[in-house]
Formats: sequence, C-alpha cells, structure tokens
Amino acid sequence: MKYSLQYALRYMAYGWLTITGLSTAAMAEQLMMENFESQPLERWSYVSDQVMGGISQGQMAIKTEEGETFAHMTGQVSTENNGGFIQFRTSIAKGTTATVTGVVLKVRGNSQQYYIHLRSSGTLLPWQYYQGSFEVTEQWQTIKLPLSAFVPSGKWIRSQIKPSSIRSIGVVAFGRDHSADIQISEIGFY
Repeated sequence: MKYSLQYALRYMAYGWLTITGLSTAAMAEQLMMENFESQPLERWSYVSDQVMGGISQGQMAIKTEEGETFAHMTGQVSTENNGGFIQFRTSIAKGTTATVTGVVLKVRGNSQQYYIHLRSSGTLLPWQYYQGSFEVTEQWQTIKLPLSAFVPSGKWIRSQIKPSSIRSIGVVAFGRDHSADIQISEIGFY
C-alpha cells in the first residue's frame, strides 16, 4: 500500500513507519509498516544457516520495479550439515508492538511456502522463535497472519508470544531443500 500525502508519516526506532493522522479504526487496522523505501539496508540484514555450519546460500537486495520498491531474497536452502534456512530480519524497538494482533505483508514469489519468524524478549537462544507460515504466488497479494497462528519453536518458550515482547521479525525460507525467491514490498503489524 502506498499512502497518499494526506497521511503524515514519522519514523520510529529502526525505521519502522507509524501512520499518523488516521482514524482510530485505521490505526487499529495497521500500526506499523516498513515499505523498504528509505535506506532499508540500515535496518534489515541477511542471515543464513552458515552462521552455524550449514551450506544454504542466498542474498537479499532492495529493488524497484514499476514504481514498487521491495526486498528480494533469493537463494538455495539446504538441510545438509544441520542447516536449512536463509532469512532477512530487523530489530523491533521495545514498546512499539504492545497492542498488535498480527503481522501483515504484501508479497509475491515462486509459489512456495515461507515463514515469518518473531523473536521476543523470552527467546534467548538462537534457535528459539515463533513461526507463522504463508504461501506466495507470482502475483502481489496481502497476507495477514494473526499472532495466535504463530507456533513456538520448542517447549522452553511460552506457548503464545506476548505482543509487547516482540524484538525482531524475519522473513525466512526454511526447513527443506528448495530454491527461494520471495519479494516483500510491505511488512508490518496490525
């Protein structure tokens, strides 16, 4: 979604956009949004399973096509050497997600399943996260994932993520050998 000039946008910590000048109903509908238009590589980073000995390879780039700016992650996910992921992620400032109920993203890709990984103040170990899945098509689509749909990566973290504890969000190609090709033009919380 591109917002018209009538909406005053102001940046929050880590570059997340807050929409101001909207009705209370609109604010409840969409609290924060990243549109990858203002130096997103200062906020987002690419990570693969190579940090733990895996062999998955990929990259994340910012592109613009037909007026749409988006993050584009491509690569080969391999489960060899206990690996199996590539991702790009960003930190979330404490206190900015206290009232959110889900994640919203505008996405397209290669007709595969992908994931959103949320980390919280309670996910202390690198392999701990909350995971929500979605499938992409070759056409742009908007997907909403309620927080209640996110499952914990193990039994040592809470069964449900607390919105106020969210500390990072990642877009992940995960868990099976495959070619990843995903484009995200917007991602945020509602």
